Amino acid sequence: MGKVFRALVALLVLAAIALVVYAYVGPIFGADFSAKQTEIRIPVELQGEE
Repeated sequence: MGKVFRALVALLVLAAIALVVYAYVGPIFGADFSAKQTEIRIPVELQGEE
């Protein structure tokens, strides 16, 4: 049971390292991680003292 747990922990660590490397190296190879930006305008009526 200890070997299985150790292997799972090792795989999780390797997956985390791979994700960090992909986040840094991805834009060099054309991966675009930026969110699409659109402007949204919604009119708001504020109720004040009259």
